[in-house]
Amino acid sequence: MRERVYSKTHLFLFLTVITVLIWSAVKPASYLTWVLEVSPAVVGLIVVIATYHRFRLTTLSYVIIAILAISMFIGGHYIYSKVPLFNWMKETFHWQRNHYDRFGHLLKGLFAIVLREILLRKTPLTKGGWLVTIVISMSLAIAALYEIIEWLVGAAAKQIKAVKDFLGTQGDPWDTQWDMLFCFIGSVITLLIFSKLHDKLLKNVYQQ
Repeated sequence: MRERVYSKTHLFLFLTVITVLIWSAVKPASYLTWVLEVSPAVVGLIVVIATYHRFRLTTLSYVIIAILAISMFIGGHYIYSKVPLFNWMKETFHWQRNHYDRFGHLLKGLFAIVLREILLRKTPLTKGGWLVTIVISMSLAIAALYEIIEWLVGAAAKQIKAVKDFLGTQGDPWDTQWDMLFCFIGSVITLLIFSKLHDKLLKNVYQQ
């Protein structure tokens, strides 16, 4: 019965993500920017689908993956620097920039739980300081790799407007550092809030 409930939840998450993906592809601000922004999420979803039966994650991990994918699809549709809600917040709170990209990198810290699960289930690591340190280090490494990819794309085609929109620095020379800092903060907060819940869900996995 529990397995059936989990499967329905996972199917609901999958259909929700696909629905948002389709919506994001309808008249985006720029199709090239859309491709650049959503490609990592689409590749990640393909990996998740391909490994679903061989290595099924906890529902918490799938919820996190769905949230991250949706956030990237929204950014791809509008362009991160022009997401309407954060434009409204920019005007209301007199911010100097649209902070959706900062919010997105904070959300990317949620992926720490997915990394934690993989390490606990596939390596000899156990709960403790080393696990936390390695998970946070991996989160930062992934964030750094993403920034390097952005830099390479920008260097290769810096005159193309869609590429500038993909970079989304909004004139901030420290944008890369801010992005990585927010990912770090998000990872720490995620581990503090969700680790106990994650441990309970992992017990159910071990009992299956």
